[in-house]
Amino acid sequence: MGIDDVVVTRIIFNRFSKEFQDYFDVDVAIAGAGPAGIIAARYLAKAGKKIVLFERKLSIGGGMWGGGMTFPVIVVQKESKHLLEEANIKVADEGKGYYSADSIEAVTKLCSFAIDAGARFFNAISVEDVLLNKNKEVNGFVINWSAIEVAGLHVDPLAIRAKYCIDATGHPAEICKIVRKKCGPLETKSGDLENERSMCADIGERAVVENTKEVYPGLFVAGMCANAVYGSQRMGPIFGGMLLSGKKAAELILKKL
Repeated sequence: MGIDDVVVTRIIFNRFSKEFQDYFDVDVAIAGAGPAGIIAARYLAKAGKKIVLFERKLSIGGGMWGGGMTFPVIVVQKESKHLLEEANIKVADEGKGYYSADSIEAVTKLCSFAIDAGARFFNAISVEDVLLNKNKEVNGFVINWSAIEVAGLHVDPLAIRAKYCIDATGHPAEICKIVRKKCGPLETKSGDLENERSMCADIGERAVVENTKEVYPGLFVAGMCANAVYGSQRMGPIFGGMLLSGKKAAELILKKL
């Protein structure tokens, strides 16, 4: 059978258009498809909520994808290994409460884990601003193609509405920076981003869960973004806290929903 190039184009355009417009109004919108964002999407979707996740890169996984210094291995603690095992990721007991996993297997299976639960991912899309309601609460994202952002083209964005949003953009804490600049002070000691500290996994792993909270009305922080906003240590290629942070963010939002 011959292949008609225009038919292929039509299939892609029609399917994307149909699916994309189904996510203009959702329960929760997430910026960043790192481990915390993916886990949050999984548990929110599993609870029957309509979830959309935007990732500016073509690939998902954030810092987990590269393991440690591109060695495709990650480490988690006993308290969080069940989050990997639930996704059928092979976990090796390394002793003394440490467990290792293949980073590529972890990312791909966690992503599948979330999608199978009903979460919808859109890659190559950047969040460049937030949407506010009349009470000046964050209730959505302003989005554009990442290629437009990289090219520096002046092209107006589009908006999607959400009951709650999660900033899971990692070290840059991109959404929180936008909110602090344009909307007002954050729920931190200074009202500003406290900025992340140098590496200490023992502190950072505990803090990333503690710092997972609502940082501005309608906006939650999860993953490394939480430590960047609240001023705690980075952790390196140990990801237990990141996974637990994503789950906590989902649980906090589910209570509100």
